[in-house]
Order: sequence, then C-alpha cells, then structure tokens
Amino acid sequence: MGLRLLTAIGTLLLGTNALAQGPHEHGVVRLDVAIEPGRFTLLMESPLANLIGFERAPRTDAERQRVDAALATLNAAATLFRIDPAAGCTPGPIELNAAALEGGKPGAEQAETGHADIDASFSFKCKKGQPAFVDIGLFAAFPATQRVDVQLVIGNAQSKRTLTRPATRLSLTR
Repeated sequence: MGLRLLTAIGTLLLGTNALAQGPHEHGVVRLDVAIEPGRFTLLMESPLANLIGFERAPRTDAERQRVDAALATLNAAATLFRIDPAAGCTPGPIELNAAALEGGKPGAEQAETGHADIDASFSFKCKKGQPAFVDIGLFAAFPATQRVDVQLVIGNAQSKRTLTRPATRLSLTR
C-alpha cells in the first residue's frame, strides 16, 4: 500500500467522524473513500440490521441464508461499487469483519448495547487514471439502508457528502 494512501486513510480515521467513532444508527452506512493515483479504497461501517435485518449470530437456516446472501453481495465489490469505467479499475482485496457473524463471542459494543456492526474494506486498482464517479449499489442491495454518509479524500483534499434514495452516484471530483 502506498504512503499517500496510508496517509489518506490515516486522515480519514483520525477525523472527527472516523468510522470507529461514529454512532450506530440503523439505516445509515458510513463510507470513507480514499483516492490516490492507481488506487481506489472504500472503508464501510454499517449496522448489521441494515444488511441482514438482525444484529447477532444467525439462529435459523433462513437467517444463515440471509447472511450468506449479504456476504456474497459484499464480496462482489465490482457490482456493489460501479466505478467510472474510464478509469479502468479492477477489484482487489476485500476484508469483512463482523464479530456477530463469526460465531465467536459478541464484540464489546454488542455485549454492552445489543448492537453489532460490520466493517468492510474494498480496494480497487485503477490503470487509466482517477475515476470521476462511483455508483454505489447499497440502496438496491440492502433496502434497509436509507442514507450513506461519505468522507472523501482525494490527494490532500477532504470533503463530506451524503447520499439518500434515489441518488446512487457519488461524484469524485474536488
């Protein structure tokens, strides 16, 4: 990972609305987007309720199927996040972390409040320059999602944006 990308992500994570410090709000997804030459990275935090309808380990076959479907959707990053084709971006590593779905003990937040989140990171390699936009498919894929709060870092510039239904396109220009 390049030094500029690490700096951009560090800027996002140290900001006042960093993912780890954001409130747990049903219907809201927090998305941090970092763009550097040749790389496009998204960090997402969402209450599990937005994605699967509950915030604990699945108990029934139907719930396990919902979890499997949500994880398959998240792992299809190029479909979930349709990046400007002019930039020639291809999906790279995806990391998903949700203690409630991993069969282990609940995370500290879940044990204390009954709430559980999923944290995800999506990385894309871009061969033809900086994308001008990304179409975000979270509303269609996860109907309980009502708003996407975005922090965007492009180079040394940082901005905030909000997407609400029916808007799905995030402009990536400064």
